[in-house]
Amino acid sequence: MFICAGAYAQSMYPGQHEGKLKISNVVPVKAEAFDLQDVRLLPGRFQENMKRDSAWMMSISADRLLHSFRTTAGVWAGMEGGYMTVKKLGGWESLDCELRGHTTGHMLSASALMYASTGNDCFKAKGDSLVNGLALVQKAHGNGYLSAYPEELINRNMKGQRVWAPWYTLHKILSGLIDQYVYADNSTALEIAQGMASWAYAKLSPLSEDTRRLMLRNEFGGMPEAFWNLYSLTGNPEHRYLAEWFHHNDVIDPLHEGREDFGTRHTNTFIPKVIAEAREYELTGAPESHLAADFFWHEMIHRHTYAPGCCSDKEHFFDPARISAHVTGYTGETCCTYNMLKLSRHLFCWTASPEVADFYEQALYNHILGQQDPSTGMVSYFLPLKSGSHKVYSTPENSFWCCVGSGFENHAKYAEAIYYHNTDSLFVNLFIPSTVKWEEKGLTLTQTTAFPQEETVVLTVSAEKPSRASMLLRWPSWSGRPEVRVNGRKVAVKVEEGVYIPVLRTWKNGDRIEVRYPMSFRLERLSDDPSQAAVFYGPVLLAGRLGTEGFAGCQPDSDPTKYNDYYKYDYHIPEGLDTVLKIDEGDLQNMFKRVSGLDFVTEDGDRLSPLYDIHRERYVVYWNLQ
Repeated sequence: MFICAGAYAQSMYPGQHEGKLKISNVVPVKAEAFDLQDVRLLPGRFQENMKRDSAWMMSISADRLLHSFRTTAGVWAGMEGGYMTVKKLGGWESLDCELRGHTTGHMLSASALMYASTGNDCFKAKGDSLVNGLALVQKAHGNGYLSAYPEELINRNMKGQRVWAPWYTLHKILSGLIDQYVYADNSTALEIAQGMASWAYAKLSPLSEDTRRLMLRNEFGGMPEAFWNLYSLTGNPEHRYLAEWFHHNDVIDPLHEGREDFGTRHTNTFIPKVIAEAREYELTGAPESHLAADFFWHEMIHRHTYAPGCCSDKEHFFDPARISAHVTGYTGETCCTYNMLKLSRHLFCWTASPEVADFYEQALYNHILGQQDPSTGMVSYFLPLKSGSHKVYSTPENSFWCCVGSGFENHAKYAEAIYYHNTDSLFVNLFIPSTVKWEEKGLTLTQTTAFPQEETVVLTVSAEKPSRASMLLRWPSWSGRPEVRVNGRKVAVKVEEGVYIPVLRTWKNGDRIEVRYPMSFRLERLSDDPSQAAVFYGPVLLAGRLGTEGFAGCQPDSDPTKYNDYYKYDYHIPEGLDTVLKIDEGDLQNMFKRVSGLDFVTEDGDRLSPLYDIHRERYVVYWNLQ
């Protein structure tokens, strides 16, 4: 059994998830994802991020995450025999915020992902506590409804009245429950999810088409994706009905015709609707859904994406012919990249395309990895690209933006796209220290590397018995011709650039593959203004370090009410910052002198480092070329 992507984005094997899928994919795939429990990160930057993420997750008690749910339902928030005072969460989880509860949904997903990624029972216990608490809240409501806000917010949405985004929050809760069932084997979570669906079906099925279209003008996130995923687990036709009910005609129908009609729509509302199209295609074979997902992905990557792999300005689309005008302090909403990576995993399973793998690597290294502040574990909402700006981080208790929620998940699931497989081949897509168990072949592959600080990747095979298979080594678009050695002997690379290098043999215990991927410098120019460009070394975006002159600090204000007004944040960018880079394109490879690691300097004294390593300091991504 196999689910390539979607809310949980993993393959599911009969021996590990017996009986969980009632509706299987009907479309052929060229690559399958490994289950997270079969991949383990080894020491390195990604594992360090994951540990910081897990520490923050575990520091937030289940009682605090459940408090607003209990308050809304009238369920006392204490131990048996008395009331327990709970320190309330702030920011978007405040009791006066209409999005309250979304973080709990993300935490359900993140704890399930962490459990699958590490096998650590503390994450299982965390998820179980949340699920058990939510079960009591749902029982108190009595009709299947479950949220941290009253049902009146849904009624306001039905009337077309002003309300923030109630279905967005319900999506996070529903997806988190599904993840708890799939990754952490929590059957109660599936029961709660089905109860939510029963409530939604009773609430929505009697409504007119005019009311449906009116309601869908309000942000509803990935509700159709969640219902498609629930349908695949239950086979309940009501769940398919709900997935189709949330089909947003105004957004998706143009994509069915291969037309770009993004306008200035909210980007992170848009992308999950396309992920739902991908799930619909996989479960039904609908060709128009395949066209929508494929067309959208290519439009995004080729016309709407900045150098770090991110998109959007102030959370919205804009005319890509004027992309330089949107290099601001509010570019790159992290949730958008989170969702683009989810969509990319669908496409990779369908196509095994190196282009898709290239984008995944680009966005993972240059946006997601650097979202987290290594000194605190906090995360940024945007990835500002305006020269002289800097990353602005969340706080432990007074933020809980959408990108904090998706951030909990981002750093819990690094292992999901390192490897894929089909019947006879294993794809090595990302160069991250890790191990993967390929149970069908009786093989374990261990990847050791200091990439991208170094160009070499070593893959060591552990085999229960000799097993014939092909190792498909990704040849990235940024690499020169790779050098491949098997057990010390050089292997001829006969394929062309931009494909996978096959190494087919009968693998024995202790076999070793060594691959060197030559890196070089390149420029990525803005499409509408080629005088502005970003600098890459291999897959890594190098930003110029601009110091801390006039720096107001990475925390906007200690006042949480001001803190969440992020669009009014003043970066206090000083005048006269040097963002000019003198370029001799004929001698580009000799312009930058390595200081250490991936830190470089030019003859004019410009200092460049990986953007993911620059924190609490100003930077420039798009240089003015001279």
